[in-house]
Amino acid sequence: MGLPISQILLATGFVLVLTGLWGILTHRNILRIIIGFSLVDTGLHIVMVATGYITGGSAPIIEKLLGPGDTAPLSVDPIPSALVVTAIVIGFSVTAVMLSFAIRLYQTSKTLSIDALTESKW
Repeated sequence: MGLPISQILLATGFVLVLTGLWGILTHRNILRIIIGFSLVDTGLHIVMVATGYITGGSAPIIEKLLGPGDTAPLSVDPIPSALVVTAIVIGFSVTAVMLSFAIRLYQTSKTLSIDALTESKW
């Protein structure tokens, strides 16, 4: 019948992570680097959700007819989904901070290239 949904989600997540890493490592424009970070973040979210997904699984609710022992192998794990909701909020905050740094960089150097930061030394 084809690939299970969890394998498609894993492959999609890993492709997004690799695309984001490529964007981070090859571009010198700060906005493109921020987009790369967002792609990595989104890819990791998809991978996390895919780890808890069961093909043909149902909501993690214990039914009276089946009992706890029969329901557990057939239900989707809710923990990765809950962690991803938290990670989305944290990722949004980190992206907002990176964009504020990009605005500050543009105000001081009138460019979005990270090569303008060569004068900053540790």
